[in-house]
Amino acid sequence: MNKNKGFTLIELLVVIAIIGILSSIVVSSVNQARDKGNDAAIKANLSGIRSQAAMYFDNNGQSYGAVSDNSCSVAGSVFADTNITSQINAAKTASGAAAVATCYNTSTAWAVSVPLRATGVSWCVDSTGKAASSTAGSASVCL
Repeated sequence: MNKNKGFTLIELLVVIAIIGILSSIVVSSVNQARDKGNDAAIKANLSGIRSQAAMYFDNNGQSYGAVSDNSCSVAGSVFADTNITSQINAAKTASGAAAVATCYNTSTAWAVSVPLRATGVSWCVDSTGKAASSTAGSASVCL
């Protein structure tokens, strides 16, 4: 009668392989959830720009200021407002290190677009209340 108790090498290797497979599935799910969370942060930050832009419009003679096309740093425009700039920067941070926001405005309208992290398309919000995905790479297509 064999009184040796323990696991064989094959049994240990099978268990380690199963644990490895399960951990890779969990890590993949966590990364997808993180990307979806970042996308939600991008959408929330861009949505918050609407109220700030409305206040800017009211405080600046019913105008969004100087015209800008694909630039988020035009002095004298709605995008020079520090609150709006901080929300755009927060959205860019959530999007990733290489994210580029595109902004567009005239004296009567504005739009902002930032790439989403999970899908790669851009999320766009504008002065008309529209919020949608955009693949054209320019904020002006939101209007």
